[in-house]
Amino acid sequence: MKKSILLILICFSLCNCKDEKECCVFPESAEVTLKFNHNWDGIPISSNDFNELKFTNENGETLSITRLRYVISNVTVTKNASSSRDGSSYSFNEYNLVDLTNNTNLSFTLSEPVVKDNYSSISFTFGFTDSDNKSGVYQDLNVANFNVPAMLGGGYHYMQFDGKYLDINNEEAPFNYHAIRAVDRSDPNNLKFEDTSFTVNLDNISIEGNTTININVNLAEWFKNPNTWNLNELNTVLMPNFEAQKLISANGKSVFSVVDVIE
Repeated sequence: MKKSILLILICFSLCNCKDEKECCVFPESAEVTLKFNHNWDGIPISSNDFNELKFTNENGETLSITRLRYVISNVTVTKNASSSRDGSSYSFNEYNLVDLTNNTNLSFTLSEPVVKDNYSSISFTFGFTDSDNKSGVYQDLNVANFNVPAMLGGGYHYMQFDGKYLDINNEEAPFNYHAIRAVDRSDPNNLKFEDTSFTVNLDNISIEGNTTININVNLAEWFKNPNTWNLNELNTVLMPNFEAQKLISANGKSVFSVVDVIE
């Protein structure tokens, strides 16, 4: 009897509702899946398109893709202002290595369901924030050789985007468009860091049942917005280039957008 009374009191205090029946009815929940669909300015891309000089960047250079994989982390679901549960959010302290090369983890289902509702945004971090970017922590990323060398501060890559391009002599040359936390190595004994991960916001998402959010990943944007990328100047050895890492971070903010939401 005492336990029943206590349960009712807890329900009333948590829900601030009109009666016992309303208090103790918990909201329905749904699974949410993020699906990453890759393209080049609207032309779909799969691993079948790799190793062919078939893409042209904003600077007019013809290029191919040989590898693409990147990390998303810290998915957060935030309630809409009109929601009865305004102000609350769900944060998922987990990550996903999207690997287009091997067609793995192109879809990512959140580890726990969320309450059915309208949301102001679903967001995620591209890469890892500094607080999460700790060397040796993620065993699967260690096995995948996604680590950053200790001389560059350790931690993990945000992205490995590799390929070839036709240089000014019309000959194939490699590029390694790798994103990491920016590091200033002017003084090797006193490394200075800048967190170049960034938040991607997917706005106004309605979740009324199990939901798949199709995310458009336009790879051409890495080379054009806001910085037109010249592969003849910035092609390899970008990881220790402090300024290049900041340019990559700026360009990445226009790469991701919502295509549609399917329930």
